[in-house]
Amino acid sequence: MATSTFDAVIIGAGHNGLAAAVHLAKRGWSVGVFEANGEAGGAVKTRAVTLPGFRHDLAAMNLSMFAGSPFLREHGEGLGRHGLGFAPAAHCFASVFPDRTWFGVSKDPALTMARLNALDPGDAEAWDAMMQRFGKDAPHIFGLLGNAMPSWATAKVIWKAWRENGTAWTLDMLRFLTLPTRTWADMHFRNDKVKATLAAWGLHLDFPPDVSGGALFPYLESMTNQAFGMVIGQGGADTMIRALTGYLGELGGALHLDAPVAEVVHSAGSASGIRLADGRMITARKAVIANVTPRLLFGKMLPNGTGKPAVDAKFKAFRPGPGTMMVHLAMDGLPDWAAGAELKDFAYVHIAPDFAYMNRAYGEAMDGLLPGKPVLVVGQPTTVDPSRAPDGKHILWVQVRVLPKHVTGDAAGLIGETQWGAIKEAYADRVVSIIEQFAPGTREKILGRAVFSPDDLEEENPCLVGGDNLSGSHQLDQNFLFRPVAGYSRYKMPLERLYMCGAATWPGAGTGAGSGYLLGKMLGGS
Repeated sequence: MATSTFDAVIIGAGHNGLAAAVHLAKRGWSVGVFEANGEAGGAVKTRAVTLPGFRHDLAAMNLSMFAGSPFLREHGEGLGRHGLGFAPAAHCFASVFPDRTWFGVSKDPALTMARLNALDPGDAEAWDAMMQRFGKDAPHIFGLLGNAMPSWATAKVIWKAWRENGTAWTLDMLRFLTLPTRTWADMHFRNDKVKATLAAWGLHLDFPPDVSGGALFPYLESMTNQAFGMVIGQGGADTMIRALTGYLGELGGALHLDAPVAEVVHSAGSASGIRLADGRMITARKAVIANVTPRLLFGKMLPNGTGKPAVDAKFKAFRPGPGTMMVHLAMDGLPDWAAGAELKDFAYVHIAPDFAYMNRAYGEAMDGLLPGKPVLVVGQPTTVDPSRAPDGKHILWVQVRVLPKHVTGDAAGLIGETQWGAIKEAYADRVVSIIEQFAPGTREKILGRAVFSPDDLEEENPCLVGGDNLSGSHQLDQNFLFRPVAGYSRYKMPLERLYMCGAATWPGAGTGAGSGYLLGKMLGGS
């Protein structure tokens, strides 16, 4: 078999692997990226899965993290040459409630404040105070998220935060990082609808309202959306992937599709390359970078382990988050939300009306049951970017949170089967019925539907284990210094020259390219 040699061999063409490849190629490394599928992108893909002319983001839709990322600040000019485009959303997210009311956050603070004043003037004051605090908190929080964990750079961020804000602020911030969403929301707001609207973001990262560590993401999402708005991809989220792969090619990097990796080759405690499923051997002079989950790397690509069985066992035990389902709808028009026509302007509408609803759905899923009423994230991308559908038509991006990988029953007692292949359409009917409760007439507007169950999502991308779109739970035992495993949070694996990046590593899920960029800088220099 022919042998190819690169300075860096990268397994997986998700956006973090591509970001590492771009950064290293820009620094003069020869780079080869090997992707099992016939399409790059990982969880960032856009396809016409319902009807011709309707372009649906299969999983990730929100590109705000990428738009504000250090990686884009450094490489944006090159990516722009390859068509990177964003569509900004002025009206970011909202929640609807059974009494036909709603609350939402728009980029214009006056709009958000007017809605808060209508609910509770005291909450409007609290929101304003939180925005003021965010101006002080943000540089330090993003400094923490933007550096390897642990590192001297992280230590400097913490030192600077302490010097600028004092001991009391530093201790408050450390405590904040451990707070459940409910505790944090109760500390600042009185109106239950405001609290629920913010808490819905916690379910995006495996944090129901009462789990420690859940407050950070709702805080960041709420405040960054208020300060900067939300961003999706112009024409589809795949604008990011097309720009990354185009720029990588310009820099001389090689992208190999339909090239599944069978094994990471190593000897004497050091990785030397990979063996593809077709038998080809690919040699790495400097680094093998696995942009995959620990379960794939340690459970499949290192069949004989690393020689450190106790460490290997910890990686294999890395815990996936709960499953999700995607329901993609081609629509004759946007939903007519009973709470108000203004909701048609929002990128996201959450159906998660209170803490009890969220906790019940989460608990049922953890028990193996299909939730009777799941949390729904209803994305309306065509209200922001009409180019994704034919003139006058729309798409809905519906994420169902959270679901079990292995179904043992139905909390509503209506679905008897337990295999996803047999139940996904019936469960999608339940999802549409829930939307219908808040937006009557939605069902009649559906022109086409495509349903991706947890099993379908994993088949599409093996890193989405059981439909987990987070590449691992972000609860405190698998976050910060513990992501993915304590002692291995700086991307270097138990073998020399073997590294891991991606959502399973710090700083976790999302489209910010954080781990790929940090690893690229670590290996290739800033």
